[in-house]
Amino acid sequence: MILKYRITLMVLLFYSLGLRAQSTFSFVQMCDTQLGMGGYAHDVKTFRQAVKQINALDADFVVICGDLVHNASDSSYADFKSIREGFTLPSYLVSGNHDVGNVPNDTSLQYYRKTIGKDYYRFRHKKHAFVVTNTQLWKVRVGNESEKHDQWLKKTIKRQKNDRYPTFVLGHYPLYTEDPEEADHYYNLPDTTRKQLLELFVENNVAAYLSGHTHKLTVNQYRQLQLVSGETTSKNFDERPMGFRLWQVSADTVRHQFVPLEMQAISP
Repeated sequence: MILKYRITLMVLLFYSLGLRAQSTFSFVQMCDTQLGMGGYAHDVKTFRQAVKQINALDADFVVICGDLVHNASDSSYADFKSIREGFTLPSYLVSGNHDVGNVPNDTSLQYYRKTIGKDYYRFRHKKHAFVVTNTQLWKVRVGNESEKHDQWLKKTIKRQKNDRYPTFVLGHYPLYTEDPEEADHYYNLPDTTRKQLLELFVENNVAAYLSGHTHKLTVNQYRQLQLVSGETTSKNFDERPMGFRLWQVSADTVRHQFVPLEMQAISP
């Protein structure tokens, strides 16, 4: 009886450790590669350096939180895609205002979708869900596009909770920069939309909302929700070094740390 009890405990322990191992992983958050923002040749070099450093990490994948290029064109996207192909791990892209326009239209959206890919979608990794959004469809209302995006998001977020998947939401614009009650400005989302999203995310146990756009480190906590806009590889406005964020995810913790670019490795 004692032997049977010990064997049962060992089986449960190994099963628990197996579940923990399945849900432990790391990923990289990049922001605003924005080729052409800090000087085109400069941004190409820093993006390449970031790819080199990220490949050397033991990360599972990388997400780029919008503004892939400064001026969307065939040539700038060709350069972006050429550098992106250097990743030895999966990479997932978010659209920014410089990618689809400050006021998106059918032409700019179709150009992005044809040249880069979907502007909103979901992927899963090790029992976690990642929901990629097009925040420009929240910043301004764009005909049926914004409504379709809203309906898709609500359905997708609620489904992850029902399927018991911890969820990360990825966007370009932060929901807010300093206070959830702040006035509307260039770097946040409109007040009504912001509050609806915060309620949706909290009610459905979203763990974190990752974004870019601010060109400076912006970290907030809203109940259980972490909100992080990280440093860029193009140009920072807060004099922080350029780089990216490495996120560590386990069954009971979600944390992130800054990794600076090794600028001395970039040839002049």
